[in-house]
Amino acid sequence: MTNDEAREYGHAAFNGAPFCLVRDWIWVDLEGPADQDKLFTRLEIEPVVLFAHTVVYDSLRRLDVGDFVRSSPLYKFTDGFVFQTKNTHYVLLGDGLRKQAHPKTLALITG
Repeated sequence: MTNDEAREYGHAAFNGAPFCLVRDWIWVDLEGPADQDKLFTRLEIEPVVLFAHTVVYDSLRRLDVGDFVRSSPLYKFTDGFVFQTKNTHYVLLGDGLRKQAHPKTLALITG
């Protein structure tokens, strides 16, 4: 999708819910102890976060174009390109990477 197509998709698909278009993204599987996984399960989220080097558009204008973003944990992944947290739908544009990291390591990433 082009940036304009993705913006139109977001406005149509998410019924006013916050969304953010991102490029140069990394899907980060969090490594941790079993009790961490139990906590994620209890909270109905997955031990996964999104890090994107490039924000293309943020519907609530919390982020500027070109900013980086680190999401809260994954709530649901849909349509093969929508990474949904409990607060925001992230539309993954273009190619990305998938990596594993310890939560403490992820906290050190600043863009």
